[in-house]
Amino acid sequence: MTTRATRSPRRRTVTALFIVLVVLVAFIVRLVDIQVVNADEHVEDSIALGLGNSHTLYGTRGEIVDESGQELAGSILLYDAQLSPLNVKNFERTDASGTKVTVPVADTAAKIASVTGQTAEEVTAIVEDALAANPDSQYASLKKGISTEMYRQLVDLKLPFIYFTPHPARTYPDGAVAGNLVGFMGSDGEALGGIEKTQDACLAASDGVQKFQQGKDGVVIPGTEVTDPAVDGGTLQLTINKDLNWYLQQLAAEQGQDMGAQRATITVVEVKTGKIRAAAEWPAMDPNNVSASAPADRYSHIFTDTFEPGSTFKSLTAAALVDGAGQTPTSTVMAPDQVTFANGARVRDGHAHADLNYTLTGVLIDSSNVGISTFSERMSTQARYDYLKNFGIGEGSAVDYEGQATGTLYPADEWGAQTAYNTTFGQAVTTTVPELLGAYGAIANDGKRMPLSLVESCTKPDGTVVTPDLPDPVQVISPESSKQMREMLENVATQANYGQEIGVPGYRIAVKTGTGEKSDGKGGYKAGLYFTTMIGFVPADDPQYLVAVTLDEPTVVRSSTANASAFQKAITQVVKTYRVMPATSEGPQLPAFG
Repeated sequence: MTTRATRSPRRRTVTALFIVLVVLVAFIVRLVDIQVVNADEHVEDSIALGLGNSHTLYGTRGEIVDESGQELAGSILLYDAQLSPLNVKNFERTDASGTKVTVPVADTAAKIASVTGQTAEEVTAIVEDALAANPDSQYASLKKGISTEMYRQLVDLKLPFIYFTPHPARTYPDGAVAGNLVGFMGSDGEALGGIEKTQDACLAASDGVQKFQQGKDGVVIPGTEVTDPAVDGGTLQLTINKDLNWYLQQLAAEQGQDMGAQRATITVVEVKTGKIRAAAEWPAMDPNNVSASAPADRYSHIFTDTFEPGSTFKSLTAAALVDGAGQTPTSTVMAPDQVTFANGARVRDGHAHADLNYTLTGVLIDSSNVGISTFSERMSTQARYDYLKNFGIGEGSAVDYEGQATGTLYPADEWGAQTAYNTTFGQAVTTTVPELLGAYGAIANDGKRMPLSLVESCTKPDGTVVTPDLPDPVQVISPESSKQMREMLENVATQANYGQEIGVPGYRIAVKTGTGEKSDGKGGYKAGLYFTTMIGFVPADDPQYLVAVTLDEPTVVRSSTANASAFQKAITQVVKTYRVMPATSEGPQLPAFG
């Protein structure tokens, strides 16, 4: 039997236990709310108050690949190695026999140094300097940007006071192949030149961050991580062919050095699309080792240089005359080796000769300044200017390349007496390799000038493919005028004095050369120094590829025939690379004289 006296203490005990249980349940509910239900919110609040830690999550910069997907530029992981100076001390380790041994700091420093390429004294100094500045130091930089191989060697040492921060770095697996074009990155990850810079919007990654809280022992507290993920860059596909570009770079270097030139370029364009399939130059830059190249060699001179085109312009004058002035390949003029025109302008040819009754074809074959100047009087200067503008001279190109130059073509009403004639054969005007390729592309492509392009597409991380927005093609001359021009330029290839040097067995080729004078910067020209060009297309009857070879100030052979060997070899490689079928018929033989 329970008495009142015994029931009262028991009731109080039960009540107290119930109250304790209620309080405990409340604490548990609140703990679940803090640690589970609203954990992220509370972690973010604590981190915002400076009670947490964080580290960067690096995004990977996008690849640059060629037309077939072969890599030109990519990203690799490098590591920054750090020490915790406070924890650098003698420590015990179990050896292979199971015996505990003490590893002295000096031995550890020597092992680290053997991997990083430092000395043991340098490693020790890093630790001592950090502790001298802060006796409780938990951070000191050991070495930045170490390779994966070096990282693994350090990890294998199993040291409790060394840790690593990974970060992406740029690599160019084929070194200088298209290096001037592709460009390079700074050590801080900033795009500094070339395609790397102009297409940074496609390639650049966005870094993320991971925030967390740590206990006193430095261990991350479970459930406290808050992650803002990184976003990788896109893949940029170029129109160039890496293997072709490699071959042409070797060829440009060979020809440039053989001819004693300052530099050489070889550019290939697909006629019907305007896509640039190769942009080779010498001297070449290796983006893996930018400092090894002179500053002037760290970009593409194909896109940044202007020059007087010389006799390559005669084809544009002839095309305008055929299309707009009723001239034909067999139209004739009487041309002495020098002439003074009615307005007082004087023009002479590069060699002495008797008066010759040239056809328009013969003017191109012999590259007669007097002949083309005389022909030009059959068209107004304004009409010829309009044709040159439609050919793209002085207009730049559609290619997005930092520092791209634009040729200079003054309005026709500003042409003086001499300029009116000099422009017919490529003086008193400047152009660029892309502008000249665009113009010859129009001659080859049934009169239609296609915008040049270097970028095929950008594929975003989510799979979205973005293609460049290019201007519309321009119909410069008629298809019939284009056909006549192709036949004339084919006859240049077969009848000019350098014809045998550029011939490719089985293929019909069209070509024109130019020897442009170079400014001395004082209002005159450099004596005996020229910018030489050889430009043409293959096959002449069904043009598929344009090839332009330039030499800056060749000194062994100073005329445009200095380019002949490289042009012939470049054409040969192009038809092999793209399996262009040989000709099944011979081209027409046009007369050079009336």
